[in-house]
Amino acid sequence: MTAEESLQRAEELLARLEAARAELQRVTERDDADAAIEVLTELADLARQVEAELSRARREAEGS
Repeated sequence: MTAEESLQRAEELLARLEAARAELQRVTERDDADAAIEVLTELADLARQVEAELSRARREAEGS
């Protein structure tokens, strides 16, 4: 995977992260603790994926 592809993937993940953040806002307004925990778990997973893609892009860019 090229650095450009990793950055593209990170951007896609960031969009998903923002959607999950908006969902957390909606769930919080409904006082649905179980749903909030699910969304927080999704947010944490997406954040890890973004970090991995950015690290991959950095390594690719440094290796080029």
